[in-house]
Amino acid sequence: MTLLVISPDYASHLFPLATLAGAWAEAGERVVVATGPATDAIVSRFGFEREDLQLGRGSNPGIIRAEDQPSGEDDALRGFFAATRLGAVPTLAFQAAARGDDLLWDPLRVAREVQLIVQRVNPDHVIVDHLAFSARLALSGTGVRHADVVLGHPSALTVGEEVYGYPPAWPRRLQPAPNDLVTLRRQCERVRDVFTEQWNGVLASLDPGARASNDAFAETGDVLLLNYPGALHPPERTALLGRHAFLGSAVRTEESDAEVEAWLARGGAPVVYVSLGSFLSVRSDVLACAAEALRGMDVRVAIATGSTPREALGAIPESWLVRDELPQVTLLDHAILAVSHGGNNSVTEALTAGVPLLLLPLSTDQFAGAAALEAAGLGEALDPNTLTPGEMRTVASQLLDQDADAAARLARLSKDLTTTPGASRARAAMVPADDAATEPPRR
Repeated sequence: MTLLVISPDYASHLFPLATLAGAWAEAGERVVVATGPATDAIVSRFGFEREDLQLGRGSNPGIIRAEDQPSGEDDALRGFFAATRLGAVPTLAFQAAARGDDLLWDPLRVAREVQLIVQRVNPDHVIVDHLAFSARLALSGTGVRHADVVLGHPSALTVGEEVYGYPPAWPRRLQPAPNDLVTLRRQCERVRDVFTEQWNGVLASLDPGARASNDAFAETGDVLLLNYPGALHPPERTALLGRHAFLGSAVRTEESDAEVEAWLARGGAPVVYVSLGSFLSVRSDVLACAAEALRGMDVRVAIATGSTPREALGAIPESWLVRDELPQVTLLDHAILAVSHGGNNSVTEALTAGVPLLLLPLSTDQFAGAAALEAAGLGEALDPNTLTPGEMRTVASQLLDQDADAAARLARLSKDLTTTPGASRARAAMVPADDAATEPPRR
């Protein structure tokens, strides 16, 4: 059998999708990844074939810098970074304004390219990133059965009265003004309506008889796969989902890193891992504040600086490990605390390792994700734009001194996520045990 994986040209999207595809590779099956050239090395590292497919103007092989992006995308990225310094609502408003061009980039042409790739690859199964809307249009418009993978927090797929881009929940210490939220919701509703009109127009071109959507952000594939622990998802929201499976996490196996292994082997104080991801590492002020807070604690710190210059962190203790990129999964396996922006990869990988989280949410679904972790007692969130070293040190100390009940909940969740990995759950949802190995795709 052949699995086709469709991913944006971003490492943060491709890594979990490729990890899920590993279940097909382990079964001796062919895996083809349709993505852009920036992540070609990642596809090769997994041993998969690649079909060239550009789903947007931008790309990110691991660390994103505005100056590395094509004209137009560079200014958009700078605008986004600037918005994060103004606060949560300005950031979400900026993202809402850019949503159509970001998520439905040249949709009819991309959809036609996806259709040609499907013809060439002739897959038995297809998994596609939920945010690859143009690709999902191609599959839906030609009746190709596929699994839609929500890699972010489940709120990335709206249900009920939710509006895409408007967080359904907020962490305790980050509560925007009510009037600002009213304005943001209205903007997100306008964007939803325009986006849905564009979606329906392309869908009609691909399949004139297709049912028009009322909300394109609520559309899913034949099978919905959520890269998130089902135990943390509210039952009342789960009831609104269609056919679905919670994958828990998609934790990749990392190559050995001699420097990191030697650092870990030296031992000493407990390890705290810090990363703001590939995009938001540009917030050097937030990383510098975290470094200042942790300098006052009896811990060894591993910081992935990304696009932040090392010198922006201030004095670096000899016992710390500071690099632009670090093997996150490896370090989380040895950490007692993770400091993160709250991206879903970072959250689910930390939970799999049984590590509590101190979250500094800055954009998109990170606010809802942080609120969910607080509700479960598995983490705490702070406002990165008003953060002080003292405040962060206090909350970090509280997380390190968590009560027995919280530690037990985290340990149970970690055991569940490691006992049945996300890749196994994804394949089980798409290939039932009694399925014939040669089942063709239904179109």
